[in-house]
Amino acid sequence: MAKDRFHQVVKMHREEPDRILYLAVPDLIYNSFFQLDFPASMLQENSVRIIVYDIELEQISQWKD
Repeated sequence: MAKDRFHQVVKMHREEPDRILYLAVPDLIYNSFFQLDFPASMLQENSVRIIVYDIELEQISQWKD
């Protein structure tokens, strides 16, 4: 799920490099998958901004630029 959306965002950035992209992910996914080297480097290389949210509290916990 999150991995598929991540790939979509990276593809969209390559097609429209001037667009500002945001990816919303649950905190559990951010704290596991997006801390790995490859996803972290892809976020940085493609200037993707991350919105991390808490599923249980239904609120945003972090904004990452």
